[in-house]
Amino acid sequence: MTFRKLSIILSMVLVLSLLAGFSSPSASPAQDKGPKDFLVGFDTNIKQGQIKNIKKLGGKVKHQYKFMDTMLVSLPEKAAEALKKNPNVSYVEEDQMAHAIGQTTTWGIPHIKSDQVHATGNTGSGVKVAILDTGIDASHEDLNVTGGESFVSGEPDPFNDGNSHGTHVAGTVAGLDNNVGVLGVAQSANLYAVKVLDGAGSGTYSGIIQGIEWSVDNNMDVINMSLGGRTGSAALKDAVDNAYNSGVLVVAAAGNEGSFLVFNTIGYPAKYDSAMAVGAVDSNNNRASFSSVGSELEVMAPGVDILSSVPGNSYASYNGTSMASPHVAGAAALILAENPNLSNAEVRQKLNDTAKPLGDSFYYGNGVIDVLEATR
Repeated sequence: MTFRKLSIILSMVLVLSLLAGFSSPSASPAQDKGPKDFLVGFDTNIKQGQIKNIKKLGGKVKHQYKFMDTMLVSLPEKAAEALKKNPNVSYVEEDQMAHAIGQTTTWGIPHIKSDQVHATGNTGSGVKVAILDTGIDASHEDLNVTGGESFVSGEPDPFNDGNSHGTHVAGTVAGLDNNVGVLGVAQSANLYAVKVLDGAGSGTYSGIIQGIEWSVDNNMDVINMSLGGRTGSAALKDAVDNAYNSGVLVVAAAGNEGSFLVFNTIGYPAKYDSAMAVGAVDSNNNRASFSSVGSELEVMAPGVDILSSVPGNSYASYNGTSMASPHVAGAAALILAENPNLSNAEVRQKLNDTAKPLGDSFYYGNGVIDVLEATR
């Protein structure tokens, strides 16, 4: 073999070896980003065959909701897209995050006239209020927590609040009349700590839905949700609708997005018709600059410089529609204690009908609540 032929052969071998070192894009394995959590709703009752189908797609059922034909499922994204084409599936939506609304810095009790209701002997006794939040510090000197449950992974204790938001909200609803700390709107109401947000103040829609279902299952009269997300969810709407249709009054913070031109800035779940969306005012009944606006806005309540309980037998002043919402939840407890035969819809109507008008309903709803008038 000549030197020239040997050189040609060696060159061809080198080219082939280089080509072998590369693979076409179509032949390369797709990068798997791992499964995500999805809320999957079905048009019919969930059957074993539907669960098997999800497993065939590489999915895992993490939770099956009790009052809805919905499951929380861990699925690869491609499998989720395939599942959307199933004729028995009504929706497949990625699980979203919600966050505690408002928290920076209490005149609110006399402002809504709950102190005058207390003077009649009504302090909310016997009414069950679920606080869906970061948990409640049950050891706090100014709180009496009756029960609860946690739906936050890694934080199983609902009576431990690593954030302070839930404890602050609870104090506004039912701070004890014990000569220390703060006085709640309905100090004798039964508080339930339903942990759906973690120590950082965040939680999933799926966990919130579990908290709502727990509240229905445990015969709560009022649910307070001082939380919200910017994204709507068919599953979350179904859960709030189910709670309201089951006789529970659902009270939710409108949000801290403020106003922008003529846009609606109310968050979810407050935006749903089955929830009472609550905005915030200051002590002069001016709308707080951070308070969200929109056609769903129902009533206003104190939400600026609100003093309440925080973990460690301490107290702090916060701002936010998160602080306004528990004023309304506490007011609802006083109304129900006055007349236990009222339905949740009737309590809601009383709060709306007796609210003091403050201006354009887009910015103020029906106005600031007046619980003294509402209990008459």
